[in-house]
Amino acid sequence: MTTAAPAESASPLTPAAPRAAVAVHQGLAMSAVRLHGGVLGGWQERNAAATIPHCIGQLEESGVLDNFRRVLGNSEADYRGFVFADSDLYKVIEAVGWEIARSGTTEFDAWLDEVIALVARVQEPDGYVMTWIQGVHPGKRFAELEWTHEMYVAGHLIQAAIALDRAAGRADLLELARAFADLLERTFGPEGTDGICGHPQIETALIELYRHTGERRYLDLATRMINLRGTGLLKRGGLGARYFQDHEPVRNATDAAGHAVRQLYLNAGVTDLYLETGEQALAEAMDAQWRSTHERKMYISGAFGSRHRDEAFGSDYELPPDRAYAETCATIADTHWAWRMLLAFGPGPYAETIEREIHNALRASVDASGTRFFYSNPLQMRPDRTTEVNAPKERTSWYECACCPPNIARVIAQLSAYLATSTEDTLWLHVYAAADIDLPGHLGSGVVRVRTDYPRSGRVQVSLDGGAPPGADLALRIPSWSRRTTFDGEEVTAGDDGYLHLPLGVGGVLELDMSPRWTAAHPRVDAVRGCLAAERGPVVYCLEQADLPEGIDVDDVIVDASHAPQVSGDGDLAPMRVTANHRPARPGLYRPASESGADGDASVQAGLIPFGHWGNRGAGAMRVWLPVDAPPEPS
Repeated sequence: MTTAAPAESASPLTPAAPRAAVAVHQGLAMSAVRLHGGVLGGWQERNAAATIPHCIGQLEESGVLDNFRRVLGNSEADYRGFVFADSDLYKVIEAVGWEIARSGTTEFDAWLDEVIALVARVQEPDGYVMTWIQGVHPGKRFAELEWTHEMYVAGHLIQAAIALDRAAGRADLLELARAFADLLERTFGPEGTDGICGHPQIETALIELYRHTGERRYLDLATRMINLRGTGLLKRGGLGARYFQDHEPVRNATDAAGHAVRQLYLNAGVTDLYLETGEQALAEAMDAQWRSTHERKMYISGAFGSRHRDEAFGSDYELPPDRAYAETCATIADTHWAWRMLLAFGPGPYAETIEREIHNALRASVDASGTRFFYSNPLQMRPDRTTEVNAPKERTSWYECACCPPNIARVIAQLSAYLATSTEDTLWLHVYAAADIDLPGHLGSGVVRVRTDYPRSGRVQVSLDGGAPPGADLALRIPSWSRRTTFDGEEVTAGDDGYLHLPLGVGGVLELDMSPRWTAAHPRVDAVRGCLAAERGPVVYCLEQADLPEGIDVDDVIVDASHAPQVSGDGDLAPMRVTANHRPARPGLYRPASESGADGDASVQAGLIPFGHWGNRGAGAMRVWLPVDAPPEPS
């Protein structure tokens, strides 16, 4: 049984810092976990150098900042963007905050001065600030909570303010955020109106504000909102109560339903509430939600949401690859939730889920330049696929509904927060990346050095530069896919918790089995019957049109799965080769079953690339799930 670390060991310099002793694990300060090159370190550097500046530029070009200016009478432009466009600014500010925590940069200080001053001028004396209402519908405050996203916007303002204060000791935005939170508490607190936001997110923000300030009333307000959800407060409209997760009280809602991002943000908030109260009914509800979401409704890439119409979860096992909505924000929301589940309950499927999401769905959501993005992340792109709103054929520099690009910027800026945790006697490594990790005080002094190019290879070297007290342990996660794992050349197996436990001062080399493998979906996933996906380590691969000879279409390639995929190179792409045939189909949709429907086979060299890298060579067809001719050989 894992022993919890003392609550006071939680560092405030993290995105989630529980105050109560409920947490089984405690996060480390972001400043204590420093990425050094490799896949994740390189991504953080690109995020700082390209993605964050790009987002700052787009806030001007898209009209987000003009929306604030027009409230002051300083812009004649019409309001632009969705009703919640203010949140784009707050997410970018949060990204800057975590980048300051990571690197100590001062490069964004002048910009922060400008935009925080702008928000302060727009904020009304009672704390309200929301440019859609103030500039377009004055007098309609909190009148349509199901659609106006006022509390959602407030939540992102709060999270941005906390990030800045934790990272830079800068309290100016925090004062504005607290004023808005205080207005919400006066309006919707115990003596106020019953009300919840149509888009959950305020709950986790209020709980983090309680953690940051110690003001219990913020926790009480979040509790009240969670308790009111599912009581029918929201006007349902054509999408119904399930769309808003307002169909059933939180403690009774065991099935992930409705808009995927909203459900996952709500779950993060509910788990935050459990981390402060220890209420068993919340833990049981979150366990059921986890199983629903991750055992029956998650794409192999770590994406969520199978329906375009309402950006929603479908039924169990309804996971069409070509029509996957798989919104980037849903994966980000799930990463936040999975991290809180790990803090709450310790070892389990949570770290492996985070790793899958980072290296697949999240990696695919932004291009190699860091400046073009996917909103929707399908697992198959047909040759004749047309661009749809928020589901284009190729990445774009921004969206009218621009929730995803700044969300990517903030989650990549905080990536180091998800690598490691501590308990009373153990430092736990969950996500492997080249990094230096300062030991928390109760585990001694010094730095754990992790050197690896994972997931390009499975070699992870760990060492301690410093001293650790007797009995202190290092826990190294052994992924479920590693069929043979060694430490310093000796074969090892994970304990019941999925980790290899060693004395903290013992250095050595962990070797994970990175053999390519075929993966089958649950037989109830009808959309991919007769197909397999290729994986290597935590990385899902795909077949892209750019890697096929001229005249051969992706959809006419049939792989022979009796031959395992073979790695044919190294580097970030780590391409694979698979044995395959080109089987062009005859014209006509339907024919007698006795006819093959094909004009004969021709062998083809099919090269696969990591799904996270697809689409960097222009628009074209792609698929993750590949039709097979022969089943894979028994492993």
